[in-house]
Amino acid sequence: MDYPGFNLRIARFATSMGMRVFYFISPKVWAWRQKRVRILKNFTKHLFVILPFEVKYFRQFGIEAEYFGNPLVDAVDEFSARFEGKEQWLLKKGLDNRPVVALLAGSRKREIETTLPVMIEAASEHAEYQFVVAGVPSVGASFYEKFISGRDVSIVFGETYELLASAHAAMVNSGTATLETALFGVPQVVLYRTGTVAYIIAKRLIKINFISLVNLILERGLVTEIIQKEMYGRAGRELSRILNDPGYRDEIDKGYREISSELGEGGVSKRIGRRMIELLNEDTV
Repeated sequence: MDYPGFNLRIARFATSMGMRVFYFISPKVWAWRQKRVRILKNFTKHLFVILPFEVKYFRQFGIEAEYFGNPLVDAVDEFSARFEGKEQWLLKKGLDNRPVVALLAGSRKREIETTLPVMIEAASEHAEYQFVVAGVPSVGASFYEKFISGRDVSIVFGETYELLASAHAAMVNSGTATLETALFGVPQVVLYRTGTVAYIIAKRLIKINFISLVNLILERGLVTEIIQKEMYGRAGRELSRILNDPGYRDEIDKGYREISSELGEGGVSKRIGRRMIELLNEDTV
């Protein structure tokens, strides 16, 4: 399950011991490290993928893959069932009544350093909104302080779903958070920046046309992706469009509904568990 660096070695070992290997949440070899496809083909019995386009991708290599939905649907549904509500949450966190713009700058320090300053710069142009950073507890408050000190920007730690459930718009560092933001129905602009050398290498190796899961699933550019130095200036303009253009917001909302349809209903893990049992029973007949 997930974590390919460790689990692909376990798959090799288990196969050598005569065990059948099922892999749930397969490595994103369609984006990079495609050589892992051969390992998956040789040492896994069956793949269970969490993105709809992955089925076609793996089957071109002769790997049996099935898609039953995405577990994020379960996570968001479970959260929504217990969420206290936007007004109560804002009050509890000491936030005011202005519409919220969520800033999801990533979970690693390097990501935060490259994207959060751009997000905060955009915040200075929209005093009628309150900007709230989704802080990562493991990073710590002192790290964020150097970015938000003296700015009209708040921060909450370990409550990303609460923040998204209360947000009017979002600026999001590329990653799983883009899909989570879509599931909460929050219009977003996606940002990504890395070192110049790393970017040049990645551009040659990465095999995909988009960096956000939202656009990858839809196979078109629904949400705007801004990379590298283009973030400065352009990120603020795109946020203004999201905040001020109702037609654009409606277009994004329509695309989000398509994504929800693609991802299916909750109960993903249970469906996959039942399918595993079916496959095991078939092998014993």
